[in-house]
Amino acid sequence: MKFNKWFYLIALSLIWGSSFILIKKALIGLEASQLGSIRIIFSSVFIFFIAWKKIFTIKKNEWKWITLSAFLGSFFPAFLFAFAEKEIDSSVASIINSIVPLNTLILGMIIFKIQSTKRQIVGVLLGFFGTYLLISSGLQLNPDQNYNYAGLVILCSFLYALNVNIIKKYLQHLSALTITVGHFTAIIIPAVLVFLFSDFDFYSLEKEEVKISIFYVFILALFGTALAKIIFNKLIKISSPVFASSVTYSMLIVSIFWGIVDGEKFSIYQLIATFIIVFGVILTNKKSKIKN
Repeated sequence: MKFNKWFYLIALSLIWGSSFILIKKALIGLEASQLGSIRIIFSSVFIFFIAWKKIFTIKKNEWKWITLSAFLGSFFPAFLFAFAEKEIDSSVASIINSIVPLNTLILGMIIFKIQSTKRQIVGVLLGFFGTYLLISSGLQLNPDQNYNYAGLVILCSFLYALNVNIIKKYLQHLSALTITVGHFTAIIIPAVLVFLFSDFDFYSLEKEEVKISIFYVFILALFGTALAKIIFNKLIKISSPVFASSVTYSMLIVSIFWGIVDGEKFSIYQLIATFIIVFGVILTNKKSKIKN
């Protein structure tokens, strides 16, 4: 179990850490609303193809939590991140998103009455301090970017935190695949409606940049949304909400790497801050020794 949760955490770090650069590239030929809706539609088709029968195993009283979880953890973030990355770097979006574990811990204690240890609190705060250093350095490196859009990523962090706690408290008894199928069943129709009202020009499919953007969205949907959702739901089931949400820390390394490859600026201070964040993740998830 211990090996599995760290394996899932590393896999998600690689997948979601690469998602930010894929969003950035896909926005070259698509509008944010188009990217978000196509991403959900592609993901839904893939999930329905492999596990549509799971829909019938979901009980009537479970659909309210499935639907709420779907909009908080999948629907709104797909659009909010797309709009945010129209104005800020992909690595910056990932950096700001790393406050999810802090929000998860706070909301878990206040709303869901989930107990947390002092070590968890210190670890998350340490990670938050490292994130602050990353953001402050990013502001100095990129003064021309519109950081008002960073608020959309901050909003996402709260939505993700709520979603993690909802799954842990109300959907723990369902399999990860069942939860994922339920999610996309709940949001597929709203996503199609958004796409239809996004004024997508089908003649634009003749343009090379649009074709490439759609290809990026396909990769993003297949791995960054559908497969990652299954893995993430598994991770939530076998670990704590704080551990599951700490993937937003570890995937920073991956997203920053892709950002540098794509020409985004990165300083030595951000590197130091990244190590602080990683240490915070380790401290957050390290169990206290039991005294005899």
